[in-house]
Amino acid sequence: MTEILLLKPEFKSMIWGGNKMRSMFNYEIPTETTGECWAVSAHKAGDCTIDGGEFDGKKLSFVYATNRELFNCESEVFPLLTKIIDAKDDLSVQVHPDDEYAKINENGSLGKTECWYIVDCEEGADIVIGHNAKDKKELEMLCNEGRFDELIRKLPLKKGDFFQIDSGTVHAIRKGTVILETQQSSDITYRLYDYGRLQNGKPRELHLQKSIDVIKCPYEAREEKRIKEKLASGEIETLVCNDFYTVRHFCGKGIAENEIKTNDTFTIVSVLEGKGTLKTKSEELEVKKGMHFILTNAVKSFTVSGDIEMIISNPMK
Repeated sequence: MTEILLLKPEFKSMIWGGNKMRSMFNYEIPTETTGECWAVSAHKAGDCTIDGGEFDGKKLSFVYATNRELFNCESEVFPLLTKIIDAKDDLSVQVHPDDEYAKINENGSLGKTECWYIVDCEEGADIVIGHNAKDKKELEMLCNEGRFDELIRKLPLKKGDFFQIDSGTVHAIRKGTVILETQQSSDITYRLYDYGRLQNGKPRELHLQKSIDVIKCPYEAREEKRIKEKLASGEIETLVCNDFYTVRHFCGKGIAENEIKTNDTFTIVSVLEGKGTLKTKSEELEVKKGMHFILTNAVKSFTVSGDIEMIISNPMK
């Protein structure tokens, strides 16, 4: 059974995007405003192509639909989407619906819960997580009066920070930040505030009422319990484990092989730094910074050696 699926990423140009993906990951980006790399995606808005092997040239959505034994996952659609985001400018302040609201209001779409690992950021960078309204009444007042500076909650930022963004959470990536995002496979975003920006001479569409509908009030700050485990020549840290995914950060140094266990479904691996060797039961892969791939359900554990940093994610069944 196939154990490793290599992928060709899909790139998205954005009003706020930049060109750091070229210098950081050696990607051939399409424009100087490339904001997103959809690195592991079977979403219709950016469906990755398998690169090599038995399914070479096939779309991930097709492989998931026709070879479900490789994934052992109950979701009707491929459940996760992994992105690299390069914010040269501020993203809009936004919020995502949960599954129930999206199903009713967005033609049966999944909602969107996501998380961010900060790959890099400029000195003095910050990020928007949460809001300051005590209830829906105050939220509506601040939104309708355009008092967004009072509403949004900004936090200082540093490389290696991690944030879980539940549906209903006000959030925004700010300029000078590069992140790896793990999310539900959904493209539903409600734009609450866009700093008065113009695109093609016009303000971008806002979704004020839908945003107010889904924003949770009051905002309750959360701190993830990051759990570290020592390995042979490295360390693996669980960043989050919830109803949608488990996301771990691995950092290894040296030639000793570090064994990493998976769960009962498939595994997504993104290489953030360095290079090394990844081995499964029957396959061996030289991996390096910028690579993203899927380990199928056949892989119950794998080993990694080398000076390397990775994000490892699994869907919940």
